Amino acid sequence: MLATCAEGRPFGLIPKGAVALAGNRIAWVGSKRDVPAALPKNCVVTEANYALVTPGLIDCHTHLVWAGSRFKEFQQRLQGASYEDIARAGGGIASTVAATRAASEADLLTAALARAAKYIAEGVTTIEIKSGYGLDKDNELKILRVARALGKRLGIHVRTTLLAAHAVPPEFKDRPDEYINKVCEEILPTAHAEGLADAVDAYCDTVGFTAAQVERVFVKAKELGLAVKLHAEQFSNQQGAALAAKYKALSADHLEQLDQDGVAAMAAARTVAVLLPGAYTYLRETKLPPIELLRVNRVPIAVASDLNPGTSPLASLQLSMHLACTAFGLTTEEALLGVTRNAARALGLRKLLGSIEPGKIADIVIWNAEHPAELAAQFGLIRPAAVLRAGVA
Repeated sequence: MLATCAEGRPFGLIPKGAVALAGNRIAWVGSKRDVPAALPKNCVVTEANYALVTPGLIDCHTHLVWAGSRFKEFQQRLQGASYEDIARAGGGIASTVAATRAASEADLLTAALARAAKYIAEGVTTIEIKSGYGLDKDNELKILRVARALGKRLGIHVRTTLLAAHAVPPEFKDRPDEYINKVCEEILPTAHAEGLADAVDAYCDTVGFTAAQVERVFVKAKELGLAVKLHAEQFSNQQGAALAAKYKALSADHLEQLDQDGVAAMAAARTVAVLLPGAYTYLRETKLPPIELLRVNRVPIAVASDLNPGTSPLASLQLSMHLACTAFGLTTEEALLGVTRNAARALGLRKLLGSIEPGKIADIVIWNAEHPAELAAQFGLIRPAAVLRAGVA
């Protein structure tokens, strides 16, 4: 069974399908009985009898590179402390920043390789990695270099996102505007000049930055020709999603506090809604993202793990799919499209990845499964039988 994740039918299903590859690209897709007799000489036709075939999975929101541990915060939350309480007491992102700054680039890469291996074992072929645990030029660039090295070492697609506007660093305590100046005038231009950032992100919330501060980052990113993304409406509604849409953001992520106006703005801009059920579950949140509003307004919905040390220590995209269904009420089709077609859109890669269609890169996973719904219905049980990355097993 071929689940192309292309538009037009549920899961893009072709019950007895075949795929023709030409080098690292998909040349033809269709029913096994309709394979053209005159394919180019360099084409290879692949069939997967009695198996499920999908596009390579895509995690479009992770913070995979960090040092240190925040297990004590988990204990604090079990005793009633909120994310905001922990952050204001010097924990949260600040504690990870201290450990990451102290870590060498080699140590960060070793730890990141081990985490990334968890994703590769689940059929993930593309992953986004954010910075945000350096909060100064040298350490933000260090994280992005590690992310780039990770992709080369593992042979997967890695998209890097500069998240210098993640939190106010300790040396700028009570001076967030001055830190935003540093982000715009020093960190962002240097990351761009060194080719380390594919996109720019920021954290717009009560424990992050104001919409006005984020807008300054977006203006600078756009001047440099970089795409933008946003952590928006997680703990409060700062109208971040509307701001993201104003700047044609690839995505707005989290969105538990998203309102109707924000949904409408995202719909008009075709900004992807990236849902992060791991963080929602880990923090024991109770307000759901407005799933039905997103559906009615035809906002593309992606699903990601949000892997990070403090609020979503979850290195499993399959479990993220499962939680998106059980906690947020997505259908199994929405969950799969959320980690394929719509995840590619959230990374600006929709013309290259996310579905099995002619012209796209041949990232393909073969599963020992009968139906694509199994990938969300179960977790930890189904693993790929084979993975093609850019046409190579």
